[in-house]
Amino acid sequence: ACLTSPMAYTGIPIAIAGAIAHAQLSPYVMLALLSAIYIVLGMFLDGISMIVLTTAVVLPAIQAAGFDLIWFGVYIVILVEMAAITPPVGFNLFVLQALGQRSLSQVVRSAFPFFFVMLLMLVITATFPAIATWLPSRMFSG
Repeated sequence: ACLTSPMAYTGIPIAIAGAIAHAQLSPYVMLALLSAIYIVLGMFLDGISMIVLTTAVVLPAIQAAGFDLIWFGVYIVILVEMAAITPPVGFNLFVLQALGQRSLSQVVRSAFPFFFVMLLMLVITATFPAIATWLPSRMFSG
């Protein structure tokens, strides 16, 4: 949270997202690059700040690439949760440290496998997008 204002002021997240959005990449290459950028941004910003700072630039590119926006919402939530366990700013790590009375390094090592589980979730969600849109499609089909 302490880096949100300076990052917003510098315009770095918007510039990076804009460069990827306008690079004329294939949809899945663009998605992979955006995922990598969100994970790196998660090292310095909290999830809400990442979404607020980049959505205006990223969303039109995602839509132009032909991705379902509900699917992308699910995808971005998984990315934000990955960022919540990414040091040094991963807020969930500090919560776990305080609750468990463990050192931060021990908490990071313990959370590391969950990062890879969420990475696997991203791959599965990108490979089989119907997994993320099945329930919303049932809700809205009446």
